Amino acid sequence: MTDDIFDYIVAGAGSAGCAVAARLSESGRHRVLLLEAGPPDRNRWIHVPMGFSRLYSDPKVNWMYDSEPEKQLNNRTMYSPRGKTLGGTSSINGMVYMRGNAGDYDEWRQRGCTGWDYDSVLPFFKKAENRLKGADAFHGVGGPLTVTDREPGHELTDAVVAAMVEYGLPRNPDVNGATQEGAGYFQATTGNSKRWSTATAYLAPARHRANLTVRTNSLATRIIVENGRAVGVEYRENGVRRVSRARGEVVVSGGVFNSPQLLQLSGIGPGALLRQHGIDVVRDTPSCGAHMQDHFYVRHAYRASREVTMNTLAGSLPRSALAYAQYVLFASGPLASNGVPAGGFARSDPRLERPDLQFNFSPFSYATRGPKGAIPHNFPGFSLSAIHLKPDARGTVMLKSPDPAIAPAIAFNFLQTQYDLQALTTAMKMVRAFVRQPSLAPYVAEEVVPGARFATDADLEQAIRENAQSNLHPVGTCRMGPEGSDSTVDPQLRVWGIGGLRVVDASVMPTVPAGNTNAPTIMIAEKAAATMLADARG
Repeated sequence: MTDDIFDYIVAGAGSAGCAVAARLSESGRHRVLLLEAGPPDRNRWIHVPMGFSRLYSDPKVNWMYDSEPEKQLNNRTMYSPRGKTLGGTSSINGMVYMRGNAGDYDEWRQRGCTGWDYDSVLPFFKKAENRLKGADAFHGVGGPLTVTDREPGHELTDAVVAAMVEYGLPRNPDVNGATQEGAGYFQATTGNSKRWSTATAYLAPARHRANLTVRTNSLATRIIVENGRAVGVEYRENGVRRVSRARGEVVVSGGVFNSPQLLQLSGIGPGALLRQHGIDVVRDTPSCGAHMQDHFYVRHAYRASREVTMNTLAGSLPRSALAYAQYVLFASGPLASNGVPAGGFARSDPRLERPDLQFNFSPFSYATRGPKGAIPHNFPGFSLSAIHLKPDARGTVMLKSPDPAIAPAIAFNFLQTQYDLQALTTAMKMVRAFVRQPSLAPYVAEEVVPGARFATDADLEQAIRENAQSNLHPVGTCRMGPEGSDSTVDPQLRVWGIGGLRVVDASVMPTVPAGNTNAPTIMIAEKAAATMLADARG
């Protein structure tokens, strides 16, 4: 049945969807419907920063996707958690606030995406932000998204940053500021010792608005297109089929996996694939589900010579109980941390114009990572991850079935070029150089992952093929581009050839930024909402 009519329908209440719906409803003039396949964000561990480890394999709030077997990685599958609750992945991620390199956005403009150069997007980063440390030329205050700067003071974190500087990286007080290259303390989307998801930042203050309707447990199954225009959304609310109509526009904000899936289910995608699944082709769009790009990383884990890590916390019931009490009573302690306090950026080749490597430090270590979560080592340990930010590899997200409840086929296609392998090998050597520096060496007893036996370049390649993983920053499956390009949406994020339909999330990025992707996704939502409201005003 047809329920009612809205000005805007937003399918997906994730990092982008919550922001878009809140901004579109802000004036009170537009009726907005926001659909979310998952439940409300009431799980208590969502709001505890270190609680993300408990959400890593919780099917109630996590889609828990797996890739197809990766040919270059010994046919391993890549586990890909994605948020399935209000706030989406911003409700289950590691909360690192990272924008990427200014050159990333200038490159978008060079690819024909007018209005997406760094000078054009910086105002939207600042508009979204409420940086507790205060405003400057690169940061804003008063926005919905609380951003906290990590300060020196933790013994091991300080030693890691000092070691990177001793190695030769410049000390960088703000990797989201004037320059990216260097080592320093990261910023986080936390405030008052709580996670600051987009559900908290944008949606919670907007829920009282009479013109905003939020429906959870509502899986969008099809965009209704009539006479070349999107006019509504079909969805299942608690298993019951419903239809809502849109006077203005439909916004697809399902994320890098679910957005192309929903478009394909609606007849927008590669024609041959759609016909294979018995779906009428509304528009043959080969780029929909193609061009996926993701960061690729390999983790080094070290046995620490001192008990200054979080492993001992996880392995001790009394210590865990004490940490929980410390958090509940005083909003402090280990659980108030997001677990990735510091790191650095560097170039795998000095001839590169900007960094293509990122290093993340975490004060805990574990043997393996997968759908069942990460079980810490039973000794003090920490991790240093080596991340390749600019891989040549391109993957796909394609329908497996016309049933919307069946996950699409996800293929990353990692390690397609020698550069992808060489950059990560170089990064591994740099990590090992970091731990030999005077500030950090006293804390290192031994490398346990991948281990000292992996010594030669051939060994490191083997370690990468056996252990490296998606860094969970996929983008590009509905990428934007100029007219005539192999793209799904235009620079205003309007789906080519279909009126009244936009995609607003990480899937529209033409290339992956050099850093964590949550902050850029929120920026995209801010910019898209402003564009839509301007269009509505005529």
